[in-house]
Amino acid sequence: FRQLGYKMIDAIVDYRSNIEKHPVRSEVAPGYLAEKLPESAPTQPEGLDAILSDVQTHIMPGITHWQHPSFFSWYPANSSYPALLGDMLSSALGVVGFAWIGSPAATELETVTLDWLARFLRLPNAFLSTGTTGGGGVIQGTASEAALVALLAARARALDGRDPGADGPRLVAYTTDQAHSCVKKACAVAGIQHLRLLPTSAERGWALDPATLEAAMTADEGHGLMPFFLTTLIGTTSSAAVDPVAELAAVARRHGAWVHVDAAYAGVFACLPDQHDLYFQGLEGVDSFSTNPHKGMLLGPVGSELVLAAHRALPGAAVPVPLGRRFRALKLWFVLRMYGTERLQAYLRHHLDMAKALAQLVEADPAFDIIATPRFGLVCFAPRGASEEESTALLERVNASGRTFMVHTRLGGRHVWRLAVGGVHTQWRHVEEVWALVQKVVGGGEA
Repeated sequence: FRQLGYKMIDAIVDYRSNIEKHPVRSEVAPGYLAEKLPESAPTQPEGLDAILSDVQTHIMPGITHWQHPSFFSWYPANSSYPALLGDMLSSALGVVGFAWIGSPAATELETVTLDWLARFLRLPNAFLSTGTTGGGGVIQGTASEAALVALLAARARALDGRDPGADGPRLVAYTTDQAHSCVKKACAVAGIQHLRLLPTSAERGWALDPATLEAAMTADEGHGLMPFFLTTLIGTTSSAAVDPVAELAAVARRHGAWVHVDAAYAGVFACLPDQHDLYFQGLEGVDSFSTNPHKGMLLGPVGSELVLAAHRALPGAAVPVPLGRRFRALKLWFVLRMYGTERLQAYLRHHLDMAKALAQLVEADPAFDIIATPRFGLVCFAPRGASEEESTALLERVNASGRTFMVHTRLGGRHVWRLAVGGVHTQWRHVEEVWALVQKVVGGGEA
């Protein structure tokens, strides 16, 4: 195993060191892999060399390279060597943390490292396990699990022991039309029949107006319904919009609703004092907060969504959905220790600075419109005067070059390009190269 491990580490380092040689986006057709691999598993053992050969021949063509420095699609999902080491140790230990005695260190390290993270993000003391309100963190597998856990805690508080079959149909959840689909899925799984996707507008920067929330909750109460859950957003999926959390929380509290903050992408930026002051005020008035350190804090994709909740009088209401749990806290512990908080702050600041500089280039070019206020690492723009069909075709030409990968969103009915700066290997030259490519294609040149 030692020799195989050395070989695998060499393969990983070689891949990451030469990642720029790969086209960013995979160009295979759906179903390509079934034609390449045998119909059945091998009856006899195969060596690692043969498997790694097939990885190069069959798997790599079907990989979209999220760690590529010119990957600017969706939001980052950055991995790092410390995260890989933590993951390796977790797999080697092979513990199942369904109860404290199953592995006390797994339970307790999660509590400690999530307190570390809460302090790093400057969250209120109510979110600490050592606080007076019974708060603390729980690692979830996905953003959808985090939304569900928060919603179940809110439902438990709202029903206060009453029969869900009798009072459950009266419960109403609220969020905005910019929310991630995880809110809808959480409501569906929990049997919440009423979800209000409240409208936003360009005039308010795609953030929810507290007056809109007040009107919706008041109207529902007038019809005998019970507002119980509000999801506010810091860094929306489409445009990185930020809701006025303090004002919305005040409205929700007047109506007895739980306030959850979905900061899946942007939450890690709270560690920067200026970003915290701009976008993370009012958290003292919320009940739960979730963020994805794998997006901006080098934790690696999957298994790093957190709920840091001031549970107050709800012991056990926000436990994870699965019973069996991996020792995921090791990844976070390794990353926090091997990078240190100052280096992580510098890493995030670097991406903020690159995104700001890119936004200035876009604003200076009369061929493009900035569609949403640039925040964090995201710049949303569109070719000026282009129809939806033209904009779609131009973006596909950019992506088909293999030199980058971006996706679009829709804001106010317009086809909008999203360029999310934040790759673990991304430097300013990569941003400049992609911007030059975009300008060339929109100007009529070849990609």
